[in-house]
Amino acid sequence: MTMLADIKSINAPQIDLGVPAGSRVIVAMSGGVDSSVTAALCKLSGYDVVGVTLQLYDHGVAIQKKGACCAGQDIHDARRVAEAMGFPHYVLDYESRFGEAVMEDFADTYLAGATPIPCVRCNERVKFKDLLETARDLGGVAMATGHYIRRVDGPDGAEMRRAADASKDQSYFLFSTTKDQLEYLRFPLGEMPKSEVRRIAGELGLVVADKPDSQDICFVPEGKYASVVERLRPGAVEPGEIIHIDGTVMARHQGVIHYTVGQRRGLGVATGDPLYVVRLDADKRQVIVGPREALMISRVFLKEVTWIGDGDGQSAARAGFDIAVKVRSTRPPAPAKLIWDDESPTGWAVDLVDAEEGVAPGQACVFYSPDPANDRVLGGGWIAGTKAAKQ
Repeated sequence: MTMLADIKSINAPQIDLGVPAGSRVIVAMSGGVDSSVTAALCKLSGYDVVGVTLQLYDHGVAIQKKGACCAGQDIHDARRVAEAMGFPHYVLDYESRFGEAVMEDFADTYLAGATPIPCVRCNERVKFKDLLETARDLGGVAMATGHYIRRVDGPDGAEMRRAADASKDQSYFLFSTTKDQLEYLRFPLGEMPKSEVRRIAGELGLVVADKPDSQDICFVPEGKYASVVERLRPGAVEPGEIIHIDGTVMARHQGVIHYTVGQRRGLGVATGDPLYVVRLDADKRQVIVGPREALMISRVFLKEVTWIGDGDGQSAARAGFDIAVKVRSTRPPAPAKLIWDDESPTGWAVDLVDAEEGVAPGQACVFYSPDPANDRVLGGGWIAGTKAAKQ
């Protein structure tokens, strides 16, 4: 039976990666169902698949944590999928690189009073940088991943589009992908719903067919991020004051890392009206709280901006380019304007048409096209600061 016949027998799409049949394709395999099905479909579509899994953090800790990725049981699962589908599989020890580029940054960002997104840093500094270079060294003409995102060949090169399954779209976490990286990357699952991916895994008999999706941050056991920061930076977490925006000292806290902008519960402050964390001042070790309206933000200052739209991004900003933005992964894109502001540390800034609450430094502001579907991803940047809607 031919590969094409096999793929028809399970009612799965034949993957066209835009490279010649039989070409070597490197597939990044985390050990989950998405990357496993990606590798299987590439193999069944006639490509010369090589699976690569990165060991990113301590194996001894990892094997005790379910629902993680890139360690322990997940490496074993990726290897079993490769064996079942008949393609080679390699495990690369990137623990040192991951610790330096992702975990250390995670700790330092929290200590600076910001809220990090380590999954973006992992894509940016490890998977789409070091692993992509390794994929080229292995002779791959392209690298495929199990991310839910679409890559479209446009008139000026590859474009990133939101996934067809909006509930699984991962564009927010891939905003820092560069144009050169996008030319090399492929995302076979971008047009498929998750239910279809699991069905295919089941029909192929893959061991990961019913495996739960990854939860939380892979290196943070049970979501206890403060304990990770304290382990990475012993003695760096210092107590301080919780202060109302009117200047009233309300209580003491045990470290700004225990708070995030927009937080309401667990403040340790008893008042008649609800209070929220408005901002964090790590230098003064202060947690500033106030009413909900104090959370409203109208301008966002950015750093480390990536532009993958047409033309030059800085020119677009100076012209006041209409876009849509997401300032949280769980929020839908909202109308905004990309601008150039000399008050921003880099010049880059975004004006929100409607003020939003809980916009936290350290998070991402991702740019989308202003059409009704907000379909195309134009890039994004890290939130360096904000300007309140009401002064």
